[in-house]
This record gives sequence, C-alpha cells and structure tokens, in this order.
Amino acid sequence: MEPATTQQGCLKPLSETTSSAVPLKHRTAAMEAIEDILYGSIAGIVGKYIEYPFDTVKVRLQSQPDHLPLQYKGPLDCFRQSIRADGFLGLYRGISAPLVGAALENSSLFFWERLGRAAVYASGYSPRDQPLPLSALWMTGAFSGAMTSFILTPVELVKCKIQVPETTEGGAVRAPLRPLPVIRDVWRHQGLLGFWHGQLGTLIRESGGCAAWFGSKETVTKLMREWNVRAARTDEDRRRAASPDTPLPLWQQAVAGASAGMTYNFLFFPADTVKSRMQTTPIGEGAAQQRTFAAETAALWKQAGLRGFYRGCGITVLRSVPSSAFIFMVYDGLKKYFPMQ
Repeated sequence: MEPATTQQGCLKPLSETTSSAVPLKHRTAAMEAIEDILYGSIAGIVGKYIEYPFDTVKVRLQSQPDHLPLQYKGPLDCFRQSIRADGFLGLYRGISAPLVGAALENSSLFFWERLGRAAVYASGYSPRDQPLPLSALWMTGAFSGAMTSFILTPVELVKCKIQVPETTEGGAVRAPLRPLPVIRDVWRHQGLLGFWHGQLGTLIRESGGCAAWFGSKETVTKLMREWNVRAARTDEDRRRAASPDTPLPLWQQAVAGASAGMTYNFLFFPADTVKSRMQTTPIGEGAAQQRTFAAETAALWKQAGLRGFYRGCGITVLRSVPSSAFIFMVYDGLKKYFPMQ
C-alpha cells in the first residue's frame, strides 16, 4: 500500500496548507490531519481492492518452499493454478486484514509524517513559509515509514498466512485459514512477539520505500509543474501553473503516483520477499523452527540466488501503476471537491 501526499503536490507547513475551495482562516492543523487520514484511508481501501489479487500471487511466488521443482513457473501460471483451485474470489482470500491495514497504514503514515515535518521546520532546516525541499521529504518519508512498519507487520503476518494455502505431509491442501484462527494460533504458540515475526523486513521496506516514495513523487510533481509553466501561453497562466496552491491535472497526479508506486515496490523488494517467507512458515506443534531474517536470507540465496529475491517483482511493480495512480486520483479528487470546512 503506497501513501498519498497533499493535493498541491508539495508539502507545506501545517499552518500554510490550504484548499482552493476553503479560506485559510477556516483551515486548522487538526482539520487538515483529519482530512488527510480520512481521504487517504478511503483511497487506500479502494486501491487495495484493485491490487489485492496481484498481491496474493506475489506472496505465493515469494513463499515457495526451499525444495525444487517450484510449484509455480511464474505469475501467469500462479494465476492459472490459483483460479483453478479456488476460483477468482480465492485471490481475495484474507483481504479483511489488509483493508484494516490500509486504513491503519494511511492514518499512521500521515500522523508520523506530520510530526516529522514539524520537527524539520523546528530544527531550522527549512524556512517555515516555504515548502519542504526534496531532501527533507526523503527524511520525513523514511521516518513515517519506519514508525508505520510496527503497525503493518502484524497485519501482514495474518494476511500472508491466509493467502498461502498450507499443505499436509501427504501433499493435500488444507482448508483456507481465517483471521481469527490465525491470530489465536500465533498467540498460543509464539505469544505477543510472534505477531512481529518479520519486523526487520517490514522496517527495511517501509523506511526505505517511503523515503523513495515521497522523494520520487515530489520529484515527478516538480517536473510536471515546470513542464506546465513552459507550456503556458500567458504570464498569468505561468504564475498559476507555478503556484504550489494550484493542483496538477489528475492525469499528471496519476503519473506521479504511478512512478512513486513503482519506485517504492522495486527498490526494497528483496526485503519484502524475505519477510513474506518468514511470515508464511507453519505455526503449531511440529512446525519448522522460525528462521531469523539473516537465516531466511541465507537459505533463499542458497536455494535460488539473486533471482529468488525478485520472485513476483514484475507483477508487483506492474500492479502499482494502476493502483497508485487510482489512489492519487481518488485522494486528490476528494481533497479538491469535498474539502472539510
């Protein structure tokens, strides 16, 4: 799930963030925060429905066992086998936990990003009456991602265990798991800390990914705004195009969002692969011993080399194009046409 940013395409001080439809005096930091959390959550949930079948295929490709031959030859084969076994709706197995996670993720990301942004302004790194530079956005993005990872790990652990069918020693596929039984089994066999199995992988993916996400999103937004200025025919049009208070056209927001999603998913995909393998190991009596992040990395390298870390990467990056674009179009549309007063 990728986060969203302000409608204007740049991050401004909390007291300076405005909506084109609402005067500044009617906008408060609390109102902006509520708007960001609510609209970001709605957009995230919509995006989750779009991307979830592809995420299921990704997790199943990532979590294939150490022995050869592999169960799936590639994404298309995984789609085919999954639909044959469970039907198309089987690709949505376990979506309830990620929907909750999408709302929690966006709420947490915006909350911590705002705190990080306030800390950057308080440090004097950037003037309070100016949008934050790209270097600061990388820092606040990494900070918000790192803090959010602690919320995401338990949600993703439950999701991954539901997405990947368990098999018995005889090779039979067990009945699909549901969230509550998974939560009960983790608590029973591993205790509270068991829900954070794979935390290091989530931390690496979210801190690095969110830094890249904010950085690439704002970089593309800046390039789009400069292109709009050059394409303007009058001085008034140039001033309007250059203003950070002028929203970009939806298609440009979608392009910036898609590029951010692709960057977020590609750069730290190996960490996500290791995390998925850790989180899909069986639970319970007689289950294999839980591996550490380093041990799982070594086992995957021995089994498949570098290629093993990128199983499902192509489909994940491709899915982020429509998903991230749609997320931003929904989010920015809500911000523009339904501002809170």
